[in-house]
Amino acid sequence: MGIKKIIRIDREDSSKNKNAVSFTKFEKKKSERGSEITEELIYNALKEVNDPELPVNIVDLGLIYDTQISGRNVQIKMTLTTPGCAMGAHIAGQAEMALKNAGADNVLIEVIWDPPWNPDMISEEGKKKLGIV
Repeated sequence: MGIKKIIRIDREDSSKNKNAVSFTKFEKKKSERGSEITEELIYNALKEVNDPELPVNIVDLGLIYDTQISGRNVQIKMTLTTPGCAMGAHIAGQAEMALKNAGADNVLIEVIWDPPWNPDMISEEGKKKLGIV
């Protein structure tokens, strides 16, 4: 553990010296979050995010195209069922929160359109939930 020093200049200190300088020491703590971020952890977290218009999560819908992990940073490439989806920002925001709740420090979500999504991308579990199997 290292020590981080913060220098604060307090120009409105009511003590004798109007330009007081104080040093504050903070110990850097190691991350208290769980184990390392894995692809399995990412997909499990994203399975908690449902499409608001369908009773199926974004993983089973086949909306997640790629995941990249660097330490506690996560980048995902995903799509939406249609380019004009009004809930796109909401879904991406929910995915970001799910990943941060799973332990990611930084999350970058890139919404892409190639290849275009189609119903064949839905998992067997998703198809069962939608009643199309």
